[in-house]
Amino acid sequence: MTTLSFPFLRAMEKPKRSINRLETSAPLAQLPENLSAERVLEVQHYTNRLFRFTITRPASFRFRAGEFVMIGLRTADRPLMRAYSIASAPSAEALEFYSIIVPDGPLTSRLCRIKPGDEVLMARKATGTLVLDALTPATRLFLVSTGTGFAPFASILREPETYAKFKQVIVTHTCRDAAELRYSADVVNALPDDPLVGEAAAFHVMRYATCTRGSCQRRGRITDLMQSGKAFADMGIAPLSPAHDRVMICGSLGFNHDMQALLMRAGFTEGSNAAPGEFLVEKAFVG
Repeated sequence: MTTLSFPFLRAMEKPKRSINRLETSAPLAQLPENLSAERVLEVQHYTNRLFRFTITRPASFRFRAGEFVMIGLRTADRPLMRAYSIASAPSAEALEFYSIIVPDGPLTSRLCRIKPGDEVLMARKATGTLVLDALTPATRLFLVSTGTGFAPFASILREPETYAKFKQVIVTHTCRDAAELRYSADVVNALPDDPLVGEAAAFHVMRYATCTRGSCQRRGRITDLMQSGKAFADMGIAPLSPAHDRVMICGSLGFNHDMQALLMRAGFTEGSNAAPGEFLVEKAFVG
């Protein structure tokens, strides 16, 4: 695991525009007005498939915990952009993102080579469905994810409003092997020391991690473990119920559909920004 850091730019300074190290063979396309050019501050690779990075945050940029924004790089033709969930808290000075590396992915195959000081493009407006306002009141909040789908939940776990609305937060994370669970473990383990949510998170957050391959403390798909009741038995908690639980889902397309079907069979109704409900599904993906 490699960690690289870059000092924060002064608040009043504007980053100097320069050619990104990843694109030097041709002139770069002009930057559209709806995008800003930010600088990479830190990069951390967890495996040969997964990494996190932080970039500078424009003073005017606002977002709600759980939202995503378009992130990308300049090319000779046009900016290459994809949707990325914001992993940092809405109050954070820098913006954090968590990414998978797709070997032939137009963006991630280049983005995985960024270094501190490089340019990353970002849209000026965030959006998304995984926000607290889109859920009706309840006692417990389940954040159910696979792979890099944990990213929006990193933001929600760092948001004080989460603990004001829910007495208990259960976050599940399923990956192929144990090494790919490291990011969610790091985020959850750091919560007790967070100056904004530390005290509440220390007593009210529970993490349940599983693997589908290799050696792991717990094996199996979270959908199967929930359906069989094993996941709830392992955690010593009551099964899901629309009477006192709310659920956010973020992962692969197949997983999202399976969880959505599981919840609907249990009597949950899907919510949205326009009509809050009992569960939410993120419909934006990266590649």
